[in-house]
This record gives sequence, structure tokens and C-alpha cells, in this order.
Amino acid sequence: MSGDGVLDVAHGEAPALAGMAEALRLVEGHSPAELRQRGLALLRERLGVAWARCLFLDASGRWLGEDGDDAWLACDDFRHPYAHAIRGGKPLVLGLGEARIRLDHEAFQAAIAGLPAAWRLAVRPLRAQDGKREWLGALAFAGPAERVEALSECDDFLAFESLLCRLWAWLARQHDERRDQARLRDSLAELNDGARRRTLGERLAQRILGESPAIRALRDQLVRAAETHLAVLLQGETGTGKELVARGIHEVSARHEAPFMAINCAAIPESLLEAELFGHVKGAFSGAERSREGLFGEADGGTLFLDEIGDMPLALQAKLLRVLESGCYRPLGGDHERRVDLRLVAATHQPLHRRIREGDFRADLYYRLGQFPLTLPALRERREDIPALAQSFVDDFCRREGREDIGLGRATLRALAERDFPGNVRELRNLVDYACAMTRDGEDIAPEALPVAGTAPFGDNDEASGAGHEEIFDLRRALRDYEATLIRQRLARFDGNRTLAAESLGLPKRTLAHKCRQLQLDSP
Repeated sequence: MSGDGVLDVAHGEAPALAGMAEALRLVEGHSPAELRQRGLALLRERLGVAWARCLFLDASGRWLGEDGDDAWLACDDFRHPYAHAIRGGKPLVLGLGEARIRLDHEAFQAAIAGLPAAWRLAVRPLRAQDGKREWLGALAFAGPAERVEALSECDDFLAFESLLCRLWAWLARQHDERRDQARLRDSLAELNDGARRRTLGERLAQRILGESPAIRALRDQLVRAAETHLAVLLQGETGTGKELVARGIHEVSARHEAPFMAINCAAIPESLLEAELFGHVKGAFSGAERSREGLFGEADGGTLFLDEIGDMPLALQAKLLRVLESGCYRPLGGDHERRVDLRLVAATHQPLHRRIREGDFRADLYYRLGQFPLTLPALRERREDIPALAQSFVDDFCRREGREDIGLGRATLRALAERDFPGNVRELRNLVDYACAMTRDGEDIAPEALPVAGTAPFGDNDEASGAGHEEIFDLRRALRDYEATLIRQRLARFDGNRTLAAESLGLPKRTLAHKCRQLQLDSP
């Protein structure tokens, strides 16, 4: 056998193997799959091998696969020859006629179907040679007996096989290292994401108070929502703090340095709401003496909060939907559209599904607004948060009113925990403000300072208000009595000091003096 070709011994001519090593080196840096395909191509083109397969072991070392084929062959299934070669650790050569009789694996039989029975099949296990793995897979080829035998003994072919194994092992090692590095990056990114989310959650905890499971889950959801650009729909009962939550999303999002704009759709007359949202140009309507930027323009780059979205008129709902879909709006009277980039947070206490059935709300707008729906828990569902909330409201009151050392006793906290709070957090805040106003500096709020459950927070019972709700037949008279009773109690609380009483009611002193004259109230 000469060094010029494999088959010189048998036929005196054959394609030279010179240059095969150089050709293989061209695939360095590619994937093991590319290397296998290039190696098979070299076998076919340079050596005239008509039938060849290169199988690879999976990571478990228990299954053999082939590029481009989803089927897997078990290494312990000795109905195919690859198992014999891998498990025996030695090359295997057998006639195809014998293989068709002895080896009845369906996939293997399909692979050799149509090949001449006189041909011989060689299966050579490929050893890794890098100390990290024992076997890489198997190389199989078939042809006339003399060619297969000559090729299996050729020094050049053995050098090709050795180089194939070395390159394969090197590429596999590179692949493993890249995979491990990717996993490490993913793990670090996950750790960083977790740390960042915890930091954002801690920031939210300073605004959205409580450690109940419901409120902790809500804060986690808010952080997730803030990471996206999705529209957020807040649903929950009145007084659950929807605007507070909307501001929280804004403050922990990438838009936190841009404006946060808010509007209550139920508080603005229908005729004015469109101009409030989209703005107007000069002369757009009677009284429009100058152009005015609407909330969409003012919130560009930031967050727009639409409270009570369920009360938005249908005609305006259609325009809002178009803005959300196109990212453009047109001021009233304007000729050109303006682009806007903002996050929309909408909120409602109404069941929008019912509004949709009744024809008062657009279904397409509902689904566009509800890309990230959130439900805010009622206060009765998070009673364990009442002490922290109540203490925070006491601190706010003292800071706002210049008061000092008002405390909350256990009995008062128990009384608060027993209430249902249909008005939720807003009701709790109002109740605490009233109780603080009825408590002297340096004292704890007594349970008696809390309004009787189910009554307005200005007295202890119906007698203090002048009449029970069922006994009110003159609304103006009842309101006058309510106001007089509240001012009288506040004056008594501050020993007739109208300045302090006015401050506690959020009124200018002159306004309180006017009301005292109007209601014929004298300082005690």
C-alpha cells in the first residue's frame, strides 16, 4: 500500500487522501454537527464511499443520534450494530447479508435497505481522546468488501479518523464551555434580576404598606408590570389605593424620571374630558384663546393614569383605543397627529364585563387596557396590615398638623381590626385622622375616639349628629347641623382656639370665623 491512496493495494488507483487533514482543519471553530457533515462529505468525495453515517452520543452517553434525524438509538439495544461497536469498544465489520439476518432493528434495516447484500459494513467507535469523555459516537460506512477492508487499514484513513476525533472532542469541549458560560450568565442575570426586583419591592414597600400575603404578592406583580411596557388595568373596590399603586408602578419603572399624570374620568364633564386628555389648538372652540397641551402630551415619555375608566363616554373610548393602537393622537381642532410614547395605567371599581354586556364599554378597549390586569385586595382581606397602615396615618397626621406623640393602644387596634371598612384604606385614613384630631398630644387614641362603625366620623352616635339617617327629612338642615356639630367639637377640643381648630379642619381662620357667625357658634 502506497501513501498516495487507500486502494492502491487492491486496484492500483484511488483518490488520494493527501490534503484531508488540511480540509478538516477548515472546520475548526464550527459546531460538532458541521464537523460530522464535513467529514462525511470528505469520505464520499475523496474516497468514493457511497454510504456513510456518523452518529453521536447524547450527554447521558446512553443514546445515539444522527444529525437531521429525530430518532434515537439506545446504546444497549443490540439489535443494531452501533451498540455492539460502542459497548465492545472495537471496530466491527460484517456483511450486509449477515446484518439483515442477525440485526432486526427497524431503523437500521431501513437505513441499509437497497444496499447490495455482498457489500460489507464497517462500524468504528470514535474515542474522545481528551480525557473528559470516553466515546463521541460511531462512524459507519459500507461498500464492496475489498474497499471497506482496505480503507479500514489505510494509515491515511486512520490519521483522518484520529484528527476527526480530536477536532470533534475539541469542538464539543468548546460547546460545553460556552454552554456552561451561558448558564453562568443566566444564573448571574437571574441573581441580578432577583436582587433588582427585591430592591424595587423594598422601594414599593415604603409607599404600599403592609406585609400580608396579598399585599406582598401585589408588590411582586407591580415590579413585574413595571419591567414591561404593557398597559396596566387596576381593578378593585373604592378606596383600595389605585392611584397609589399606579404611582408605584411609575416610580419603579424605567419611566420614573418622566412625568406621571393622572385624571379621574368620572370627575370631568364629558364635554371637557376630550380636551383634558388630548389638548386643543387655539380657536378649537369658544373660549379657546390659546393652545393647550393635553394630558397625553404632558405625560409623553412617562405614565398616564386614567382613574374610573369605566365612566369614560363611548365616543371617547373609541378615540382612546385608536391612540393605544397607533401611538398617535390629535388635539381638538388640530390638523396633524402627534406621536406619544407613554405607559397607560387605567383603574376602575366597576365590573367592566357587566358594562360591556350592557353596551356601556367597548370590549376591544377592555382587552387593550388589560394587557397586565391587577386586582387590588380589599382591606378586609388584609386585616394584618391595619396596624401598620393606622400608625402610618397617625404619623402623617402629626407631621401635617404639627402634632406630637399621638399613639395607638392595643385596644384601639383591636377595635380597628374588627371593622369591615367598606371604604377600605381611604376609610381607615379618614377615621384615623378624625381620631387623632380628638386626641391630645402625648396620649394614645382611645377606642372611644373612633366613630361608631357605620356612622359618619364626626361624633360617637346619632345623638351627636342630631338625627339618625332614617330620621333625616331636610338635607340642608342635616348638613348644617353636621357642620355645626363638627366645628363645635373641634373648638371644644382646642379649648376655643380658632386658629388650631381651623388648621385641624383644613380651613383658613377667617373661613372658620365666618362659619361660626353664620352658624351662631360661640367659643366655649
